[in-house]
Amino acid sequence: MEPRKALSMTSRSYDVIVIGAGVIGSMVARALSRYKLSILLIDKASDVGSVTSAANTAIVHAGYNAVPGSLKAKMNVTGNPMWDQMAAELNVSFERPGDYVVAIGPEELPRLDQLIERGKRNGVTGMRLVSGEEMRRREPKINPEVSGALWASTGGICDPFAVTIAAAENAVMNGVELMLETAFEDFVMADGCIRAVRTNRGEFGCRWAVNAAGLYADRVMHRAGVRPEFTITPRRGEYFVLDRAEITINNVLFPVPSAVSKGILVTTTTHGNAVLGPNAHEVEDRGNTAVTRPGLEEVWQGATKLIPDLEPRQVIATFAGLRAGGNAPCETPSVHYGHDFVIEIPDAVPNLVNLGGIESPGLTSAPAIAERAVALMEEAGAKLEEKPGWNPIRPARPRFRNLSTEEQAALVARDPRYGRIVCRCETVTEGEVVAEVHAPIPATTYDAIKRRTWLGTGRCQGGFDKPRVVEILARELDQSPLTISKKGPASQFLTRPTKEVAR
Repeated sequence: MEPRKALSMTSRSYDVIVIGAGVIGSMVARALSRYKLSILLIDKASDVGSVTSAANTAIVHAGYNAVPGSLKAKMNVTGNPMWDQMAAELNVSFERPGDYVVAIGPEELPRLDQLIERGKRNGVTGMRLVSGEEMRRREPKINPEVSGALWASTGGICDPFAVTIAAAENAVMNGVELMLETAFEDFVMADGCIRAVRTNRGEFGCRWAVNAAGLYADRVMHRAGVRPEFTITPRRGEYFVLDRAEITINNVLFPVPSAVSKGILVTTTTHGNAVLGPNAHEVEDRGNTAVTRPGLEEVWQGATKLIPDLEPRQVIATFAGLRAGGNAPCETPSVHYGHDFVIEIPDAVPNLVNLGGIESPGLTSAPAIAERAVALMEEAGAKLEEKPGWNPIRPARPRFRNLSTEEQAALVARDPRYGRIVCRCETVTEGEVVAEVHAPIPATTYDAIKRRTWLGTGRCQGGFDKPRVVEILARELDQSPLTISKKGPASQFLTRPTKEVAR
């Protein structure tokens, strides 16, 4: 990865520049790394996948919610079956427990028939209706007033942090150059084409640009003169995380959806914690991820409609994320365009792959969107010659808590740092932290370590591990502890020493 230092205005040139290193941009970069292309992946944050991709429900949707004929429906149903192979190649957690849409009371039951019919039109397989009695057997904690449920066997759960990081790492391993803390500012245009991307770190020439800027995708496309009517309106969703030692939820439970949202769900996760949420409220500030008392009360009310026995003492964390909802006032034959994905090469700028409005089911759709982006480039005349040595495998690094006692002993014998526990709640070791600092995409902040190892996510929420992580990061990065931050600039933990260290 490119060291983070000031660059001169001397331009370097690439075949492709991908703007945005969330799950979409990282997947696109990985897909393009298969070919003999020079590729630059940029993101303004201090780590990949640190915005929308870092705050969602981690669901791989079956595809029965999207409007038939929409890009959302097509990408969802195409992307869902790609997850098994992709997760195996990237060595990330992925499970298919199926998911349920739960009707509470007889008045909600007819909506399940509408959803199953929509799913069939979208090409979703493995759906069926289950009775209220069967649903109570499958999830004993469910509201006893359940009248039935739609079960979709292809629904899945994943670790969205790990997926984004692993896709970006695999891209880097296959030759993609990554530049973080590199903010898009403008395009340099000539003869109707993009010739360079201007950033806070200089200009970089390119033959192709990919707009995968998430919440800022509208602003990026507008700088190219594309879709001036298209705008992103962030929708904030708030969540609770529950202590897995206090309560276990075995399923993915959706309510009957509303016109604007899949609703407030109660779901298991690959880490074992139950998650409640999200709600959906439009906000103006594209950085406003603060939770609110009314919002959390709304989430709690929605969650307890499904699982009435939830208790506040089970909560260990709250968070909020923003979805990049597009709201352009134009239509396709089947769906209001502002509520669909934008996946195109616009006629006006024939070397821009334009990806916008990628809200839910964007995570599910990510591998299909990446595949479609490559296909669009090829159809537009890009010469894509496969690399003979392209490797889709991103090796896993050891996770101490997942190993057998014998495997743990062998690992500690090879490297004693794996015998020193840094995070007690999640059993994360010093060896794991060090490995992430020296990974293909180095983790250089506390949140970057947290997303990769899961330390700081248990009952104490980092109260035990933070001083140890700061110390390890300072040592491994050869920096002063005063420079170590939570998530990059303006988030340092320490301001000054309070006493001299005895020598």
